[in-house]
Formats: sequence, structure tokens, C-alpha cells
Amino acid sequence: MPRVSVSKSGIRPAARNASLERHTQRFLELRRDLQQIDYFCKGTVLKRMMKCGKAQCACASDPSKRHGPYFELTYKANGKTVNVKLSPEAAPLYTAAAKQYRKLKTLLNRLDKLSKNILHHQAKLAESKRQDWLRKQGLFRYPRFKRQPTTGRTALTD
Repeated sequence: MPRVSVSKSGIRPAARNASLERHTQRFLELRRDLQQIDYFCKGTVLKRMMKCGKAQCACASDPSKRHGPYFELTYKANGKTVNVKLSPEAAPLYTAAAKQYRKLKTLLNRLDKLSKNILHHQAKLAESKRQDWLRKQGLFRYPRFKRQPTTGRTALTD
């Protein structure tokens, strides 16, 4: 019966290559999605109903009769909350831009995670190719463990 070799990670090289291909394809898809991003802006658009401050006004006693709606873009800058008043015409533009910003952040987080996975797979592949080459040359040595005299712990040495 033929022996099937399994790497240290427990994944066969062919499966590792297939996994790398899948991750690479997904990375390229996300990069294409990144090109679809439109204008974006950090923050949230709020619709506010305000009291005017006059004691005789109906807004002082009845919340349903408050003035507005007034639109504001709220975001953080240098640790401070910034509120920018928006016209009713500008509010939908900024709402769409805030949505694009959240989409951009999600895409970048996914790209970051995929990129790390791809780099990990590529590093493992390069390491295995190097070990194969060293074996062919007769130079490969398995890592040896050696006891350290002072601590009694086992340490990896070349």
C-alpha cells in the first residue's frame, strides 16, 4: 500500500495549493468589489427634531410638535465628536457616502484577513520547497532539541 505524506500542518500539499487558489480567487473578487466603491465619508447622518427654547412654543411640551427635521453628519476627529449641519438636499448624498464608507471598511477587513491567509500559505509552500531542495542535496537536517544547562528546558537548535 502506498504511503501518503502529510505535512506538519496536516494539510497535503495538493490541498494546500487548492486552498491557496481559492483564497487568491476570493482576494481578486474583493479587489474588483473595491473598484466599485463610490465617494465615501466617515460618519453617520442623523435626522433630528429640535426644541426651539421658547416657553410658549408647542415644541416645549409636545415632542410630536418639535421643529425639523434637521440633518447632521456626526463623526469623530482627533478624539472629538464633530457635528456638521446638512441641508435636506445634501442628507441623502451623505447617507449614501457613509454607507459606502462602511462597505469600504468591511472590504478592507476581508482583504486583510485573506491577504494574511495567502501569505501564510505562500510561506509554508516556500518552506516546503526549500526543504525538498535541501533533501535532494542531502543537506536537510531535522531540527534537534537540546537541553539548556541553566534552565533545564528544551530549546530548538540547528
